[in-house]
Amino acid sequence: MPWVYDIRWIDLDGVVNMRDVGGMPTRDGGVISPGRLLRSDNLQDLTEESVRTLLGPLQVTDVVDLRSFVELEREGPSPLTGRPEVRISHFTMYAADAHHSALPPGERELPWQTAARERGWLPQGQEQPHPDHDKHWSRHYLGYLGERPDSIVAAMRTIASARGATVVHCAAGKDRTGTVTGLSLLVAGAEPEAVVTDFAASALRVPQILERLSRRPAYAADMVGKTVAEQSPRPETMRLLLQTLDETYGGVLGWLDRHGWTDADTARLTDRLRG
Repeated sequence: MPWVYDIRWIDLDGVVNMRDVGGMPTRDGGVISPGRLLRSDNLQDLTEESVRTLLGPLQVTDVVDLRSFVELEREGPSPLTGRPEVRISHFTMYAADAHHSALPPGERELPWQTAARERGWLPQGQEQPHPDHDKHWSRHYLGYLGERPDSIVAAMRTIASARGATVVHCAAGKDRTGTVTGLSLLVAGAEPEAVVTDFAASALRVPQILERLSRRPAYAADMVGKTVAEQSPRPETMRLLLQTLDETYGGVLGWLDRHGWTDADTARLTDRLRG
């Protein structure tokens, strides 16, 4: 049975999958503090009024951008770029994605297209969840951990050091964003089933996400043939990811410990998200 709590959607012009994870219950009977960690799809279409809301009432001081260099090059600067009130930190989640390559970023394919050839991909056009849906996507998220543990640790340290609210985003705000926010919440003591519930909530916005990405220069061609069923996060996917981390590393902290995460890091992140 999924843990029930209110998903705090933030409906701003220019995004379709933004929410505040505050209010999420913790294992010790507390809650994740509101206004500390927001998760979102990409910010390219934010209106000036939406930017004012983020910087004003929502008190955003940090943006953790998990998109690849290819996406950054194709999409161009966001409406928050150059704002002195905001620190924008970029952490790519793919090992093959680098500044230095035989091709400039704008001429490369999207990194998950490369991964599709190397790892295998679910057939496109499925109108119902594929039998291997959860295994496939969980393996994909484990790929982030395997390829770019440095980016994950750095992103979580950025959240911990923020002066105000942090927005974590990628393109759709469900996969890369769901992985980093999920790990961060678990380190701060969030109830695992609440993390699962939050992860799966993005499925409610997948139709709007696909429509929005189909109009963006970086993603339009990649959206052809994609369906709601194959792109929708499911609770079982995150449960399988957490089960794998438990069985292989003794949990999220066990994995982080192998990559330089310290007790002091845990204390800082917990204080930021719960203090």
